Amino acid sequence: PLLVVANYLLTPLPNAICGRAASFSSSSIFSDGAESIGVIDLGRFLTGFLVVMGIALPGVLAHSGIITVPAMAMAVAGGLLIYGSIICFWMFFVEEEEEGLGF
Repeated sequence: PLLVVANYLLTPLPNAICGRAASFSSSSIFSDGAESIGVIDLGRFLTGFLVVMGIALPGVLAHSGIITVPAMAMAVAGGLLIYGSIICFWMFFVEEEEEGLGF
């Protein structure tokens, strides 16, 4: 079903939105940075919730008989492939940025 696809599209949004909000609040003159850490943590929590939901939702749909078990297996495998490639992409480019800082 399209609920699983919608979940794949919505998963990176909380992290991106909260990261943008944290950078906006940390640029304020009166900010000590504590608010930005909380906002980033909220974004990570919501992203983690959506990742878990993306893996669990096909199981719930298969258990209720809306989709078949092979469809559930393909949806979970596709989700793990998508999330795994995003994590590998992120790890590759974060390493590149940290090595170039010179700290």
